[in-house]
Amino acid sequence: MSQTRQRIRILRASDGIQLAWAEAGTGPTLVKAANWITHLEFEWESPVWRHWMRFFSGHFRFIRYDERGCGMTDRDAGELSAKRWTDDLEEVIDTAAPAMPVILLGISQGAVACIGYAARHPERVSRMILYGAYARGYAQRGNPDAEREYSAITEAVRVGWGKENPAFRQLFTSRFIPDGTPEQVSWFNELCLKTASAETAARLLEARGDLNVVDLLGQVRAPTLVIHAREDGVAPIEEGRLLASAIPDAQFVELPGRNHILLEDEPGWPRFQEAVLEFLGMSTTPTGDAFAALSRREREILALLSEGLRNAEIGERLAISEKTVRNHISSVYDKLGVWSRAQAMVFARDHGFRR
Repeated sequence: MSQTRQRIRILRASDGIQLAWAEAGTGPTLVKAANWITHLEFEWESPVWRHWMRFFSGHFRFIRYDERGCGMTDRDAGELSAKRWTDDLEEVIDTAAPAMPVILLGISQGAVACIGYAARHPERVSRMILYGAYARGYAQRGNPDAEREYSAITEAVRVGWGKENPAFRQLFTSRFIPDGTPEQVSWFNELCLKTASAETAARLLEARGDLNVVDLLGQVRAPTLVIHAREDGVAPIEEGRLLASAIPDAQFVELPGRNHILLEDEPGWPRFQEAVLEFLGMSTTPTGDAFAALSRREREILALLSEGLRNAEIGERLAISEKTVRNHISSVYDKLGVWSRAQAMVFARDHGFRR
């Protein structure tokens, strides 16, 4: 993220709630609808979301915002409903990109606002990308076991979310990133505490359960790409298939994995990036000879990365911290014009890189 910075602003929604929104990067405007859980500042260089920020701000004017009740937005959530979330997305777009169509990105329940907006304003949406998404909440899927599970989780959140002991938040984290590293899990537990109060978290979970915008899917006119992890434990892949089957001419990509948030080291992350860029008609092939711009340490790290070593292994080999390794890798990405480990490895191989 060394070459890109975000700018955070505040807008006042029509019901008086102050929404925090951010922009970073240049290019076509891509607006990410709010999904829980986020914090605009805290997540910017996090081990869970950092690679998403790098990828999207590296190719687009990337707009995102914290939803009502969460992150840097007002903690007084006010109304929680599909219509209100769509209204919030509309007000962010009207403020940030009033003059042109936008690309929409809906992750998890953020898809509900995207679908509502695309149906409401077809002329304002050029394309839409939905990841790990759903159009109906857990209480609308006809699955009594899932309803009982979510009800139990909601009550646990209401009772223990704000406690110093992270055990209750860990229940939530383990569903979102079951394959996360200890660092990622610890960060996500802290994010839970930073983004919302216990009561707001419980209200949001309950509101999610009652969502149902299936009747709007047939009204979407924007070309749509649906991407879903095969073993997603938060939004079952059947919900992704429902979206792809009901939105006219939608494309569907199934990724390996079971994390609800796609992590950087997963095999599905390079495929996600390729699918997005191909769908948007953008080049997926890095070009240019930038090896001369790499420092000695960066060249060492690129060589070890190309051998398939993970960050911790590279740090151990070079006697530096894992955080330092991550910072160097970010710089390597910037200088080579790539956005993932896989792309860096391919670039190095195809251009005959030697340490």
